[in-house]
Amino acid sequence: MMSEEDIETEPEVEEEDIKPIAGIGTLVFGKYDATEVVCRDPGLAPYINLSTVGVPHTGGRHANAWFGKSRLSVVERFTNKLMRTGKYTGKKMGALKAFESALDSMAERSGENPLQAFVDAICHAAPMEEITRIKFGAVSQPKAVDSSPSRRLDVALANLAKGAQQGTSKSKRTLTQCIINELNKASNGDATSYAVSKKEEVQRIAASAR
Repeated sequence: MMSEEDIETEPEVEEEDIKPIAGIGTLVFGKYDATEVVCRDPGLAPYINLSTVGVPHTGGRHANAWFGKSRLSVVERFTNKLMRTGKYTGKKMGALKAFESALDSMAERSGENPLQAFVDAICHAAPMEEITRIKFGAVSQPKAVDSSPSRRLDVALANLAKGAQQGTSKSKRTLTQCIINELNKASNGDATSYAVSKKEEVQRIAASAR
């Protein structure tokens, strides 16, 4: 048994010395604090999840759950979109490394949290409305419909990933460089970004179909 003297001499751990474990909780890739990130789109804010535990790879555990995607980190969802088609199919670790190095380069250049630029890019690339076709007898005509927040996030991530993929086609640029280029343009709302241009095109078609 421990004596009272031993108990008194035990060092006390100060609260300032306690730090979050790298990669657990709100630290993305063990480097970037997600608690600092602000989503300026109130519709998308409840669906953008940046919490990660270790490596952002859940193995599809939420695939069959109702609104299970909302519990997935957008980092993992974006990397899943990156390996949908083409030469990156199935190479998740390669996609994760490319995205992590892209965030590192963005942080070095701007000196700010790159997750904020990523969230801003999602907000600028998410379409507010789309079109659907309604059939009246033998006549089919387009109608404008509002997009749900979950659908907006899906489309934004898909277009951002597709824009990064297309930048590597017939080019010497790496996937990391194309991700940086696409996210920087989309975070500023630049129309030369693939995701932003697709959003404006869809909204323009929907406006004409009202």
